[in-house]
Amino acid sequence: MKKLLWLFSLWIALFAWSGVAQAQVVLIANPSIKSADVSKGDLRDLFTGASSSFKDGSHGTPVLLKGGSVNDEFLSTYVGKSDSAFRAGWRSLVFAGQASMPKTFDSETALVDYVAHTAGAVGYIGKATPHAGVKVLAVR
Repeated sequence: MKKLLWLFSLWIALFAWSGVAQAQVVLIANPSIKSADVSKGDLRDLFTGASSSFKDGSHGTPVLLKGGSVNDEFLSTYVGKSDSAFRAGWRSLVFAGQASMPKTFDSETALVDYVAHTAGAVGYIGKATPHAGVKVLAVR
């Protein structure tokens, strides 16, 4: 019984930790995006190049961070790919003439500034990064 209780406690702790980790990424968009929320599937489609618009008809253009923990967390949580697999997918689209590589930023501050001033831009930042001038999208 003690072993079962210990395993249950461990499972609860891991579940709570994973929720905290996912909460560290904030999805941001230019205010021209109509929706206040987006499905995980629509987000994945936008960031993999499978779609360029949301269900509400808003045109979306993904913008990326060059790397780091926020980038890795976003890709694994919402896109389901590693950074190398994600970039390989985009290179295939570019090589086939079907898309252009998304704009990429070295800093979260530069990404926020770009999203704030570019219609349709959608990106992601860490929870602690100031994000005035952009819309925060909830992921459902």
